[in-house]
This record gives sequence, C-alpha cells and structure tokens, in this order.
Amino acid sequence: MATHVKRAFKYRFYPTDAQAAELSRTFGCVRKVYNMALHARTEAWARQERVNYNQTSAMLTAWKKTEEHAYLNEVSSVPLQQALRHLQVAFTSFFGKRAKYPRFKSRKKSRKSAEYTTSAFRYRDGQLSLAKMARPLDIVWSRPLPDGAVPSMVTVSRDAAGRWFVSLLCDDPSVKPLPTLDTAVGIDVGLNHLLTLSTGERVTNPRHERRDRARLAVAQGRLAKKAKGDGANRTKARRKVAKIHARIADRRRDHLHKLSTRLVRENQTLVIEDLTVRNLVKNRSLARAISDAAWVEFRTMLEYKAAWYGRELIAVDRFFPSSRLCSHCGALAGRMPLNVREWTCENCGTTHDRDVNAAENLLAAGLAVTVCGAGVRPQRRTPGRHSATKQEALRREP
Repeated sequence: MATHVKRAFKYRFYPTDAQAAELSRTFGCVRKVYNMALHARTEAWARQERVNYNQTSAMLTAWKKTEEHAYLNEVSSVPLQQALRHLQVAFTSFFGKRAKYPRFKSRKKSRKSAEYTTSAFRYRDGQLSLAKMARPLDIVWSRPLPDGAVPSMVTVSRDAAGRWFVSLLCDDPSVKPLPTLDTAVGIDVGLNHLLTLSTGERVTNPRHERRDRARLAVAQGRLAKKAKGDGANRTKARRKVAKIHARIADRRRDHLHKLSTRLVRENQTLVIEDLTVRNLVKNRSLARAISDAAWVEFRTMLEYKAAWYGRELIAVDRFFPSSRLCSHCGALAGRMPLNVREWTCENCGTTHDRDVNAAENLLAAGLAVTVCGAGVRPQRRTPGRHSATKQEALRREP
C-alpha cells in the first residue's frame, strides 16, 4: 500500500525587478505583522491575559485601516495571515514547554520568506503565478513534480546570498515502502571518518568547510574592514561571504542526501548514537569540525527517509559504552584515552579498531531493543535533543 506523504519540492527562480520589489515588500510586511502581533500578545501576557490567533487576525484588520499601517493593504493578505498562524504555533510550543518564548524578527538576520495558500497562487501548465503579480515566476524546473501533483502551499524565500527560491508542498504518491530486507547496520559518526559502519566500511569526511576556508577568511576579512551600516560596499562584501557559505552548505547537503538515501535503501534497520550536538559544539576546539560534519542534519535525513520507506531507525542510549565494550566477548575495558584508535581485549585477546568496534556494538544494542528494549531507546523526534558525553564525542577527533 502506497504511503502518501507531504513533500516539498524546492526550485530556484529569477524574478523580474517588479516581482522582486513586490516580494521584498511582502517579506517586510510579514515581519512587521509578526512583530506587532508578538508585541500585542506580550503585553497581554504581562496583564495575565491570553490572546489567540482569531484576536490577532482581528487586530490585523484594524491595523490595515489605520493611516500608519495602510501599506499592509498593498501586499497579499494570505502571507500576513500565515505569519499570525506561525506565531500561534510558536506560542503553543511555548505553553507546551517545547520551546522558548517567541522572539521578534530582525530585518537583517531573520529568514526572508512568505507563504501562500491555494487562494493566493495559481499553478497551471507548469506555470506558477502569485497574488498581486501579473506574470508567472521564471522557475528553473530542475526536476518535475510528481504526476498529478497539485501544490497545496507555496513558500517563496530569499537567502543571504541573494538567491530566490520557491518551495511547492505536494502530496507525493511515489513515496512508498521499499521491499523488506534482512540487513541491519550500526553507524558510528566521527570527524576523521564521517561514518564508520558495522560492516567495516568507512565514509571519508569531505570537510566541505575546510576546502573553502581560505576563500572564506579573505571574504570575511574584507567584510570586517567595511564601515558598519547599510552601505553598498558592505552589502557587497556581506553578499560575497554569504555566497561562500551557501556553496559549502549546498555541497554538504548534497553529499548527506546521497549517503542517507543509500543507507536507507540498503538496510532494514539502522542504529545510530544519541548525540547532544548542541552541547558538543560548545567545545571551541571542535565546534567548527562538528558543525561541518553536520551530524544533526544527517540524522534528520535518516529519520524522515526511514519513515518514508518503511525502515526502522534506533538511537542507542548516551551512556552505552560502545567504544570500550568488546564486540567479541562482551568484556568492558577500562579508561581509554582518546588517542587510542586500536586496542586489544584483555579477556579474549581480540584486537579492535575503535570505531568499527563501536559500530558493531551499536548494531548489537539496536537489535536488542527490538527484542526486549534493554539499554537503548527509540529515536527522538526532535533532532536537537540528541545526547552523549563530551568524552565520547572527543574520541572521534583524529
């Protein structure tokens, strides 16, 4: 039976000057409405009152009628309403103790985007037209949409490098569970090798950021010398830095997509460690390398692809001693310095490669949870809550 999933298809497009101006104006209005609604709800919160989405929607109608905010009528009302819905979700997460209190959006640092529901766009014959625009967007269709797919949501965004993107949310009937396999793999992430598998395979860490580090340092140095403000020279310098970062992120994301897809297609069960990456990056000597490895992004890809294709993903408990446990006899070794990459079990005499041994132990622990659930726990839905001790992460530094 096919599994229908909501899937976003992202494309780059090149707006005309008029379209770029209209979208930029829309981004500004979205940010303004979000901030005004947040301010109103914060004041109500101080008075111990609750304000919901319907009340902020009524506020938006009143704001449009004032002379000060009459410019809100110049853009489509749908992205403005979507901003209020996003604020409602943020407050729901806050009251549910799943997130911090919502913050105001910054003109320079916040993501520039706008969402359009079906009433505010038209998709016909491969052409997409947005409300308040006469011409369709000039989209580079790098891949086709699924047959018969009809977008239910369109998100337009512009990144720090000045590139324009449009994301179309569709039901994708082509995503269906893959044939069941009898294979399983343990995955040990690291820095010298991005992945070490229980099969003995090692995946080299491409170190995408290191390849462009010299260019990035030059661009950042030139940016630092520009006078602060909104001057044209500083804007150009900032754009050059952003383009280098975008190039690094694009290459990293492409590599992780290919790698995660291959692992999910080839294995029925995947076992990983439960890492607290947000704590690990606090270590100044490892922060850059860990961020470049993008363990969180890799895990997120494994999570949703495993759900798509009927695979099982298991995360091993943070206190599981995968490196010091002999995968042959089960004996636990004593303290093991980080520079020890190979060690011999005193009980059975087996010589282990540290990372391969860890991957094999992860696999064994992951298979155990399918039987009795001892010593491990299922993967968490929030990628940012991975956990592991600092020493267990430090051991991967070459």
